[in-house]
Amino acid sequence: MSWNPALDPHCPTGDEVDAIETVIVPRARDLGGFEVRRALPAPKRQMVGPFIFFDQMGPAEFLTDQGIDVRPHPHIGLATVTYLYDGAIRHRDSLGSNLEIEPGAVNWMIAGKGITHSERTSAERRKAERNPLYGIQTWVALPEDAEETDPGFEHQAKDALPFLEGEGKQVRLILGNLYGEKAPVKTFSEMFYADAVLEAGAKIPLTNDHEDRGIYVVAGEVEIAGVSYAAGQMMVFRPGDEITVTATQSSRLMLLGGETLNGPRYIWWNFVASSQEKIEAAKEAWREGDWQNGRFHLPPDDDAEHIPLPDK
Repeated sequence: MSWNPALDPHCPTGDEVDAIETVIVPRARDLGGFEVRRALPAPKRQMVGPFIFFDQMGPAEFLTDQGIDVRPHPHIGLATVTYLYDGAIRHRDSLGSNLEIEPGAVNWMIAGKGITHSERTSAERRKAERNPLYGIQTWVALPEDAEETDPGFEHQAKDALPFLEGEGKQVRLILGNLYGEKAPVKTFSEMFYADAVLEAGAKIPLTNDHEDRGIYVVAGEVEIAGVSYAAGQMMVFRPGDEITVTATQSSRLMLLGGETLNGPRYIWWNFVASSQEKIEAAKEAWREGDWQNGRFHLPPDDDAEHIPLPDK
């Protein structure tokens, strides 16, 4: 569908220059030729809206017969989405889901009261001439009344997602609502999450109809109120301000935010919860390892191993 030019507000001036509340520079980790940059949680910002975890994976190119092997591990109190630009990951979970995550598609895994999943590079892709991996992995904290919901999984193909194009920009809406469009994935709170590709000189607004808003510069460079921000930075904006982002070169951004939760969340390993007691209960259930009758079950197609509970 066509871009609506009426969505473009004026560029901020005067007091709006201070509209950026926080700039986050992710912590980078090299996992043996595979780089991960973590923007959330950050020292000054645990969440942007309900988004509590934000990792950039790659870009990486694996050698023949190599790839990722994240063994089965548990989650509670969150939903995950891994959005890829390049490559693929084989997802398996304790509900029996077994499919590849591919570029532009959404695989929305609801942990709720407890789910287990693994993430691996398939044997076919390990043997391929080219085996890249590049994308963003995000966790969305669930509202308190949904923390104990049953686990679930939803897949939406790339073509099922709203896509706006025009005036030098392309925007694919991954989750929630933005620019008058709504993504098909069922979420538990108001939010937005979008992949935006801008040509040099293109402008994109971030209107004030969401409580909490931020952008992450995946590639390129953008200017906001006369200040430039390079790839690998996340900017979080003050509530209520109209924001216009200008690409000073060809750029890719992730737009994210939404309704804030009723309070901070406890985070330990892969668990997110509104109370420490819920974290402790999940730790004990994983430690017990009763895969048949306990709280957690292993993926039926990947149950030969699992990641043990960390010591701390």
